[in-house]
Amino acid sequence: MNKNDTANSMSAGAQENSTCGETCRTKSILLVGVGGQGTILASKILSEGLVRKGYDVKMSEIHGMSQRGGSVTTHVRYGSKVASPVVPEGEADVLVAFEKVEAARWLKYLKKGGTLVVNNFEIYSLPVLTGAAEYPEGVIEKLKAEVPNTKSFNAGEIAESLGNIKAQNVVLLGALVKAMGLEDLDWHAVLAETVPPKLLELNIRAFEAGLAQ
Repeated sequence: MNKNDTANSMSAGAQENSTCGETCRTKSILLVGVGGQGTILASKILSEGLVRKGYDVKMSEIHGMSQRGGSVTTHVRYGSKVASPVVPEGEADVLVAFEKVEAARWLKYLKKGGTLVVNNFEIYSLPVLTGAAEYPEGVIEKLKAEVPNTKSFNAGEIAESLGNIKAQNVVLLGALVKAMGLEDLDWHAVLAETVPPKLLELNIRAFEAGLAQ
């Protein structure tokens, strides 16, 4: 995204909220992770639920690659009328990080007073795996020092205890729904339409586990 894109996004954000109060303000969510963690699927489930509730929803995969090991970033914005799918830097109401170093990398997008939902989970990059670099220490502690409203837990462990570590994306989705105050939606019905039938029960349990965080 170039400088003009950023300027246009900020202008669009101002236009969206210029005649509207808090009840219809455009809200912005940034989901970041590593390919293979289900970041995009979680974003699609979230977007489907928001559309069901009657919001105008824009979702965009802006950065990264979806293949396993590459960084994945998706933007989800919703409100009465959303002009741009791009979350401007410093304007995300919630940042959801599927891996803790990704949280640190994208923290500048979180607005002051925003909420950080971070998976206390490590995925080692190739330089770390080959010994050319070291995985950072004290990541969660540093994040909490910068963001008072940080919710940190190991979604991978929770999902694994439910039977499949791949469900960690839906655990994080549940925590995000709680953070945004969207519990009144029928998320079980949304899951029924967006995940394979044989995995529905697992994903419902994963979602409920995330809500409990």
